Amino acid sequence: MTVSAHSARGFAQPANIGQVELRRGGRVLAGSYLYEGELLVTGWHFHDVHQIEYAIGGVVEVETASAHYLLPPQQAAWIPAGLEHQATMNAAVKTLAVMFDPELIPTAGDRARILAVSPLIREMMLYALRWPIYRSPGAAEEDRVSDGFFRTLANLVAEALDHEAPLSLPSSDDPVVAAAMAYTKEHLQSVTLAEVCRAVAVSERTLRRQFQGEAEISWRTYLLHARMLRAMALLAAPAQSVQQTATAVGFDSVGSFTRAFSQFCGETPSSYRRRVTSGGM
Repeated sequence: MTVSAHSARGFAQPANIGQVELRRGGRVLAGSYLYEGELLVTGWHFHDVHQIEYAIGGVVEVETASAHYLLPPQQAAWIPAGLEHQATMNAAVKTLAVMFDPELIPTAGDRARILAVSPLIREMMLYALRWPIYRSPGAAEEDRVSDGFFRTLANLVAEALDHEAPLSLPSSDDPVVAAAMAYTKEHLQSVTLAEVCRAVAVSERTLRRQFQGEAEISWRTYLLHARMLRAMALLAAPAQSVQQTATAVGFDSVGSFTRAFSQFCGETPSSYRRRVTSGGM
């Protein structure tokens, strides 16, 4: 997982946050978009449509004002209309997004979420590729078919919003806590609390107090979650072994890594790796 040293919104956000207009061909009710390419950082922006983005391969990261989300293969990110966010498409990523006019999902909420994608939603999203979001409105019969399809998919997505996955890290506008979070993510292999405190120039007692107050979790819990999310991203690469991953995220043995990963994800690293590298279109 690529992590910016300035991943907090206050550091990464440009002076101007612009709306990205996706419905360039006309005001269609919904549509799809396929992205496949190399590393891409979108910059901070928002849409006038809801977006559900499914990671077919590779790893996507989504940052908002309140959290940093990881989108591993075979999961989806929900980004409601109007939410300011920044996405990082890591190398060799392949994602499929479906965008909905807000009228289709009026109870979308105001925050990003990571969702487990059911086989039915996945297949319907793949089928939606025949109707790109940037298309022009078609004949009346064609629009009737596409609108009916997207209304059905919108109903399924609305139900899925009640079942989100805990694949996010909190962020902070506090400069000390934000810097501590960034330093921690950049040094997962060997970081200690003492090193973080030296880097941000505060005492351990002060950092513990400020971190807990801002993030609502302890620094050690944050470190564990950051290591698990990085591990999930690394294991999505076909050539990455469990041993390499354990070392990269700071575990001395495969056994201790496997126990921590299984407790966090509900499956072993090997099982997770087989599952996420076997997907595809």
